[in-house]
Amino acid sequence: MASPRLQSGRISQCGACYSVTIVVRDRRPMLSLRHNAGIVVDELRRLASKNTVTHIAWVLMPDHVHWLFRLNNGSLSRCVQALKARSARAIHQYENETGPLWQAGYYDHRLRDERDLHAQARYLVENPLRKGLVERVEDYPFWWCRWITGSADLL
Repeated sequence: MASPRLQSGRISQCGACYSVTIVVRDRRPMLSLRHNAGIVVDELRRLASKNTVTHIAWVLMPDHVHWLFRLNNGSLSRCVQALKARSARAIHQYENETGPLWQAGYYDHRLRDERDLHAQARYLVENPLRKGLVERVEDYPFWWCRWITGSADLL
């Protein structure tokens, strides 16, 4: 269940950048399956195509998602809920399962300046290395970072 302390301090501001972590219920490695990871990636893309968010970086670990983005429209909680609900529905349909896919709630941090943004993006994409899943970031299939493509800074 989500921590009331976490929720009470949550602020949703369009134009702000957020680092969000959502976790698979019971830490099951559901996202290590390419199809399931693809569903989450499709939902991330859908949110960007609707201009709800501008992605900065994301990485799908076997049992959780790290996601760094600028919130363009709507609220932080609705944005995260949309990702969780739509991906859970599609994964459950594919896996022929029912019940919650994700843990209740999520962890978020609002980033305040460019140094925070770059440091957080680096931390996210290096996660598979720290967990020993790959020897090089490039070898991990489920990540993306805007600075790899040379996109402009956001803040």
